[in-house]
Amino acid sequence: MMPAGTTDQKKRLRLTALLLFSVAVLLLAAAMPPISQPQAYHQFADQRTLFGIPNFMNVASNLAILLSGLAGLVFLWHSFRVSYQRQTQQKFVTSAEYWPYLVLFASVILTAPGSAYYHWAPDNNSLLWDRLPIAVGVTALLAAVLSERIHPKLGVRALPILVLMGAGSVIYWYMGEQRGNGNLNFYIVIQFYSLLLVVLLSLLLPSRYTRGHDIYKVIGLYALAKLAETLDQQIFDLGQVISGHTAKHLLAAWAIWWIVKMLQKRSFVDHKEIPG
Repeated sequence: MMPAGTTDQKKRLRLTALLLFSVAVLLLAAAMPPISQPQAYHQFADQRTLFGIPNFMNVASNLAILLSGLAGLVFLWHSFRVSYQRQTQQKFVTSAEYWPYLVLFASVILTAPGSAYYHWAPDNNSLLWDRLPIAVGVTALLAAVLSERIHPKLGVRALPILVLMGAGSVIYWYMGEQRGNGNLNFYIVIQFYSLLLVVLLSLLLPSRYTRGHDIYKVIGLYALAKLAETLDQQIFDLGQVISGHTAKHLLAAWAIWWIVKMLQKRSFVDHKEIPG
């Protein structure tokens, strides 16, 4: 068995490397030419109107996202109430670990009306309300992983900083668009690099809970959602039943639901007893 000091040293080296790499990514985003929002992005494949609602499928599919977020909040409330009544922690070692998931599920719930509003009348102004809760949710998930893989209190301490970075990246893009020089670089970093960090942390550091491997399925589903988004027209052309963007909403809702199931099924174990 490897001495504890050696294990801690390896952990610190890995975290230092990730921190330096993250700084490099942010510097690269600042140095790269700005990426503005293509107006063609707002032209979705499925523009059918139903029940008087334009772009009905892209609007209505947000109901799945809403339900997955509500399921998460209901689980958190039930878990907190059980822990309070029994004076024991069932699914979370410390109460601080609730907060990243509370922010995550709340942001998912806010994503549903924000996305529905955007798809009702797609443009940069309405897109702001779609992207804000998404950026917050992604950073909240990263904070949760920091709690579970590094230290229980780290996630809640990093949460406000990460959330401000996420929201700031969207506001920075939007304000730039208003001046005619929008820049998506930082939003791209928040959305994609945050999830890459989740994967890297999960690969390098063990979780203090069972079901830690489920995070790969969550990221996999979200990756499929983004792929479906890029194949919006091609998927719609298969039979004009569902478009790629509608499929994206459903897959994203499935990813959130998988997080809920992961939390429901997991239990605390010593991190030395299980793989990540």
